[in-house]
Amino acid sequence: MKKNVFNLLAMALLVTACTKRANHQTSDEPNRQPGTEATAVINAGTVQQTLQGFGGASIRGWIADLTADQRTKAFSPGSGIGLSILRVRVSPNAADFAAEKPTIDAAKSFGASVIASAWTAPASMKDNNNLVGGKLKTSDYASYAAHLRNFCTTVGGVTAISPINEPNIRVSYESMELTASEVAAFVAAEGSNCGAPIMAPEPFNMDQNYINTYLSNATAKSKTLAVCGHIYGKTPYNLGNIGKPVWMTEHYTNSSISGNDWPNAMNAAKEIHDCMNAGWSAYVWWYIRRSYGPIDENSNITKLGYVMAHYARYIRPGYTKISCTANPTPGVYVTAYKSGSRVVVVAINQNSAITYQTFSISGVTVAGFNRYRTTSSANLAADSFTISNGSFGINLPASSVTTLVSY
Repeated sequence: MKKNVFNLLAMALLVTACTKRANHQTSDEPNRQPGTEATAVINAGTVQQTLQGFGGASIRGWIADLTADQRTKAFSPGSGIGLSILRVRVSPNAADFAAEKPTIDAAKSFGASVIASAWTAPASMKDNNNLVGGKLKTSDYASYAAHLRNFCTTVGGVTAISPINEPNIRVSYESMELTASEVAAFVAAEGSNCGAPIMAPEPFNMDQNYINTYLSNATAKSKTLAVCGHIYGKTPYNLGNIGKPVWMTEHYTNSSISGNDWPNAMNAAKEIHDCMNAGWSAYVWWYIRRSYGPIDENSNITKLGYVMAHYARYIRPGYTKISCTANPTPGVYVTAYKSGSRVVVVAINQNSAITYQTFSISGVTVAGFNRYRTTSSANLAADSFTISNGSFGINLPASSVTTLVSY
């Protein structure tokens, strides 16, 4: 009997030890598969792009505006997702402009910047006298600039404005069909008169040839704050040394899947990683509140929203991306950022099992990290751990996103 009790006690201790080992925050090595992992090397001394932020769109003229509660959930870095970019639409009707202010003012109160895109000029300024398709008349360049300037003046505090959304695709809704040279001609002539710095040319597929043609107009380039575009049908890629920051200003992954679908949220996490790893400075989702968005129609933050929070809450505007091994272990993707002496690391584990990952940090002294983990069953679960000599290892939960914020 005593022997059986002893065996049961030994077994219980072994199970407890294994459980602790599988959840240890520092240098234990459970679930390790020798030869499959390498250290994620972070060098805070090698600075890459400066972050504008992470955001989403509120297109008030097409769907209902965000409520006060939804604005807080979207933009608060303390209790919400912490989105730091709000994208809005410039209506072709100036009478609509003032209605944008409540959401714009709320976003700015939480530290977000505001970017604005026009889908079309007023019909009277176009060669087809229609809000759909057609081109901006060169004789109305100054009038269109005044229209954009009026928007910026009315709403106040616009960080950047795009004179045309997705000019390289034909659609059946508000739009203009412009070549890259035509977008550049308008910006060269009137880019200084639009009420806010220019972001352009905003192609629907981040087409490099379109962007390069736009930038070949030296005057337009000099009047452009940032190159922007969308990634429909395009995997994020490095545009090369174009001399301008790159902002991804619209995308969604699947409008038929709920924002609470965990595999889809994980796809979005990897997409954000890819944009950052491509050297881009901004990632902006499409509708903030939508069944497939970061906030659903019942005002709940979705799994997608919590995934975006892993970046938006902790990597604030002005942070810089720093050198980091992007894919140190099969299925694991890592990026790192800093502001002063603070380091933020985001690690995505696409594997279906807990995966052990080692890290090393140089160029800054870190005592430890606050850790936040989101899985299919947990949202930003928090704890903390210390490190020594700039090296540590942690378990990344199966199919998860982990953010580490140094202290």
